[in-house]
Amino acid sequence: MEDMSGPVGWFVAGGIALGAVLYGVAIYNNLVKLKHAVAKAWSNIDVLLKQRHDELPKLVETCKQYMKFEQETLEKVMQARADAQAARQAGDVKGVGAAETQMRLGLGNLFAVAEAYPELKANQSFQQLQARISGLENAIADRREFYNESVNINNVRIEQFPDLIVARLFKFGAFDLLEFSEEELRDPDMKALFA
Repeated sequence: MEDMSGPVGWFVAGGIALGAVLYGVAIYNNLVKLKHAVAKAWSNIDVLLKQRHDELPKLVETCKQYMKFEQETLEKVMQARADAQAARQAGDVKGVGAAETQMRLGLGNLFAVAEAYPELKANQSFQQLQARISGLENAIADRREFYNESVNINNVRIEQFPDLIVARLFKFGAFDLLEFSEEELRDPDMKALFA
């Protein structure tokens, strides 16, 4: 058996050490890539949320002209909008999810109540705003799915061995999923809306 303390032994040990360092660098680079993928996915959602939030005051103003007796519905939409903006600016993903759920419910109620106002439904501005907001809702749903997938990939990787060693060493953290409540999935109670 050959003595490993000679030049061959140092060469083998150096090769193993170099391989470990390169593997660690590859893990680090992949974790950085995942972190930035999550940030990019959130940025895409944020742009759509901002666009929708910019459209809401226009929709509410259009509705106010016709819906004199539905101020509570309009106020709920605007309060939910303010809560969602505050959560977005604070970077509170869970808060955004909760506020967006309330805003989506408010919008659903607003569109349902608008059915009782034929003049409003026929208003071209209302129709355009409703279509624009509905289109943004669909885009937000698509982007939310992409964001949550990016978050999930990141969160799994930072818990897997050996990635978790590098993640802990360089303080890579988990991200929150953007979730909306189960209420959003239910149909609005039409009887209650028109009672």
